[in-house]
Amino acid sequence: MEDNIISEEEAAQYDRQIRLWGLDAQKRLRGSRVLLVGLRGLGAEVAKNLILAGVKGLTLLDHEQVTEESRRAQFLIPVDADGQNQAQASLERAQLLNPMVEVKVDTDAVESKLDDFFFRFDAVCLTRCSKDLMVRVDQLCASRNIKVFCGDVYGYHGYMFSDLGQEHHYVEEKPKVVKGSNEANDGPEAKKRKVDPNETTMVKKTISFCSLKEALEVDWTNEKAKSSLKRTPADYFLLQVLLKFRTDKGRDPQPDSFAEDSQLLLQIRDDVLETMGLSSELLPNTFVSYCFSEMAPVCAVVGGVLGQEIVKALSQRDAPHRNFFFFDGLKGSGVVDYFGSK
Repeated sequence: MEDNIISEEEAAQYDRQIRLWGLDAQKRLRGSRVLLVGLRGLGAEVAKNLILAGVKGLTLLDHEQVTEESRRAQFLIPVDADGQNQAQASLERAQLLNPMVEVKVDTDAVESKLDDFFFRFDAVCLTRCSKDLMVRVDQLCASRNIKVFCGDVYGYHGYMFSDLGQEHHYVEEKPKVVKGSNEANDGPEAKKRKVDPNETTMVKKTISFCSLKEALEVDWTNEKAKSSLKRTPADYFLLQVLLKFRTDKGRDPQPDSFAEDSQLLLQIRDDVLETMGLSSELLPNTFVSYCFSEMAPVCAVVGGVLGQEIVKALSQRDAPHRNFFFFDGLKGSGVVDYFGSK
């Protein structure tokens, strides 16, 4: 990461953030370059959050064209941009959010990119990508200590995943602990360690992450995995089904083919859970009614969490989620779970 100096203009622009997480954290963020793949609704939310936070550079990569459906939840694309490239159509409004951030566009398909392309960035965020591509990029970036994030929104549901490597270092602000008095007449209570609510200290911590491959290929016949099954949200299995649909069909479920795609989703659900040695009852049939297209409110929630996690990882400030965040818009709640042996 580049040695970065905050100018007076930047200090004024990021004054609130510097007060919130400190100058050093803002410097690390200001020296970071991020690749964002996929400029649909979720990608637009992530782009907005990263640009406003003040990363050094953001590359928007998307090879697809704007359609009426693709811009329904995408506020960066003008209404008259149908037929244009999604990343290119998002550039002007994205840059206007913060002229201090260098926003670039790449209209290539991410699948065509060679390994070295990903090594230019400090973090890579993948949306609307296949399972195989996400696993490939995660493994590539792990070899160079590049942070990887994945996410998608399917109707009322959304998720994010993060892999910050085997050793992610960060600092966390904690209330300062002070020793009790040693005076004899103070009694035993006075000698106990106490928390001073008026003083804080910065504590350095290290945390490890499992890979995306490990997280998606859990052996559910393992006793440890079996014991965590009840705590595993149904959205984890929904994600497996939707990623398999994307692999098989080369697209996501479409509203205009609801009847056909619903039947296929149910069949994939049965096949995926049977392969895992699990009951199809883990994912009730009703899921097919709530996983079509992107919904703007869900994009806002998941994009907010995803953007925040990227900012925390790059600034090395505060504890990150490890590894999954699932959002169920029907319940209005998010769930964080950790998979893997690390």
